[in-house]
Amino acid sequence: MSGVSAMATSSLAQPASAEPAEISSTLAERLVPPMPAGGWRGWAGPVLVTLIAAVLRLVDLGRPNAIAFDETYYVKDGLSLLLFGYERGSVDGADKIILDTGGGASGLTSIFKPDASFVVHPPVGKWVIASGEQVFGVTPFGWRIAVAILGILSVLAVARIVRRLTRSNLIGTLAGFFLAIDGLAIVMSRTALLDNSLMFFVILAFGALLLDRDRTRARLAKFGETTSVLGPALWWRPWRLVAGVCLGLACGVKWSGLYFVVAFGLLTVLWDVGSRRTIGVRMPFRAMIVRDAIPAFLSIVGVAVVVYVATWTGWFLSSDGWDRTWAADGTSPFSWIPAPLRSLWHYHAEAWSFHTGLDADHSYEANVWGWPVQARPTSFYYESPDGVCGASKCSQEVLALGNPLIWWAATAALFHQAWRWIGRRDWRSGAVLCGFLAGWFPWVFFENRTIFSFYSIVFLPFMVMALAMSLGVVLGPANAPGNRRIIGSVAVGSFIVLAIAVSWFFYPIWTGLPIPYDQWNLRMWFPSWV
Repeated sequence: MSGVSAMATSSLAQPASAEPAEISSTLAERLVPPMPAGGWRGWAGPVLVTLIAAVLRLVDLGRPNAIAFDETYYVKDGLSLLLFGYERGSVDGADKIILDTGGGASGLTSIFKPDASFVVHPPVGKWVIASGEQVFGVTPFGWRIAVAILGILSVLAVARIVRRLTRSNLIGTLAGFFLAIDGLAIVMSRTALLDNSLMFFVILAFGALLLDRDRTRARLAKFGETTSVLGPALWWRPWRLVAGVCLGLACGVKWSGLYFVVAFGLLTVLWDVGSRRTIGVRMPFRAMIVRDAIPAFLSIVGVAVVVYVATWTGWFLSSDGWDRTWAADGTSPFSWIPAPLRSLWHYHAEAWSFHTGLDADHSYEANVWGWPVQARPTSFYYESPDGVCGASKCSQEVLALGNPLIWWAATAALFHQAWRWIGRRDWRSGAVLCGFLAGWFPWVFFENRTIFSFYSIVFLPFMVMALAMSLGVVLGPANAPGNRRIIGSVAVGSFIVLAIAVSWFFYPIWTGLPIPYDQWNLRMWFPSWV
């Protein structure tokens, strides 16, 4: 490990609130600690783990040659968006027609009815799927490729984000590596569902706010220390605008992106409180309210709302989208609001009613408390093909199961990071916990709804961040006395090797590879996994 990476890793064992004076003797270094070695050394690890992710996600991406699980909705919705700009209903047997025909989108217009379909998710994730169908055809590879690309780019983003978060090339690469080899991340990247797109935009928003934090603190360093009540005003913050765009796109995939709008909005203004306190502002909370809160709201919430509404452009431009003319055809309140916006509001009210009332039994529904430990994974596909695996009985499954070792260790790491945040004022731990809780905790209030464990893909990046950061503590500081560093290196190295072995073991049931039934059964460690 390079000296800079070793020094950055050792800082994980120290209080990392950038505020304490002992971290640095200068204001600039207290506000913005130096980055690790850059150039090729900063990119080599992230690019390497991204290439690993690409291999695991792209090889035989068209397997299984089927419409798996909820692909049955989004493959056709994406195709309908390409053809009409909005979602239409489909004829009976449409899935079989698609699989038998394949090819270009224009040749499949006959599978759609003339009437609009009532869909309960916004269009961005379906446009992602549609982009692959447009370029590569309406085939399993075509409708999965764009989702896979976002999954691959997510690994690169996580590695670089954690590098900046921890000031360590090694810890950043570790975080990206765990995301690259995790089973849920692989499955969600190889299946045309919406949640991988949601994860991608959430990660980008988090990274943009981290860049905003560094940029803002660097600007504050130029002002120097102050004893004023409020401190300087910093209006122009372009990375916050980027975060707002990403969060608007996240909400345009699924409404659960709204939880991140709230969580990240609070996170960034609390970072501002710490920044102003560091330069000596006497009333940092008041300064945040006066100087930062309104610009932050406009940059994040305001921009996200505008972007979200813009994602419905195809529906606005049509005249046949579901309830597109609802306001114009009848009497509705708030007539001063343009009719298309009132119709969109009505659409959302109907969708909200559907979401909150969804309580139908499903064999793979999973209680939210079991998500972090993978108590009830979702099976996306299962068949028993004959004579394809060299045994009398074969199994072919795509099971949305995370690497158990990574998930169980990451769950423990979250508790460790909570201790570091509360007990040692480590702002990085608080940031990671914020991302995890925004993706997981709101679902506690929907325990009676039909929900699935694969929703947890959106907070998986924050779990691997926590795991990598905790392993940095296990590794220990570079100048540790005695054999401490050697013992830490052996422990971390052993964990990495075991994680690789577990991923190799489960990879067949993440990618639909036909294997003997006995081998499949060997991988069903718990009854709840079947």
